[in-house]
Amino acid sequence: MSDKKQLRPGSQIDIFQWKAINGEILNSNDYSGRYLLLSFYRYASCPFCNMRVYELSRRYQEFNDNGLDMIGVFQSPREKLLRYITRQAPAFPIIADPSCKLYKAFGLESSWSGLAKAWVSRFPRVLKAFASKQFFPGTIEGDIHRLPADILVGPDGVVIDAYYGKDIGDHMPIETLTTHLRK
Repeated sequence: MSDKKQLRPGSQIDIFQWKAINGEILNSNDYSGRYLLLSFYRYASCPFCNMRVYELSRRYQEFNDNGLDMIGVFQSPREKLLRYITRQAPAFPIIADPSCKLYKAFGLESSWSGLAKAWVSRFPRVLKAFASKQFFPGTIEGDIHRLPADILVGPDGVVIDAYYGKDIGDHMPIETLTTHLRK
């Protein structure tokens, strides 16, 4: 269970400052006036997480042109992220949070049933990921049963959508994100 309640639309996010794996200092205040997607992932070699980073990076320019910035947060240490996640050439900053301070601050949870549900409902996608060898898993850091989340913050710093995954591969659908940006 998390230390803080999950955010809801209309919530104000807590201001944070964090160092990205590329050394850049990220401050949530620097994104005022633009949309910000905070994507919380599991560990650096998680196939679901790597596929999502790849998917968002492929569409990053389109999203950025529509006023959206993104930050990815992983529970792995920087060294593991440099080894695994950089294979996806992320187009947005990535934060290493092995102490899970941001996870706790944003109300993320872990769930054994969410782990089992994903392996059953998303098995064909996992097989495809493994077959490509691009998304093959490696070591696990932190909770293997951590659930992901996507928090979409508006230009005014207020949460527009707080999507907390129901299983380990469940992220805000891309269609939902594009719908929000069109409004």
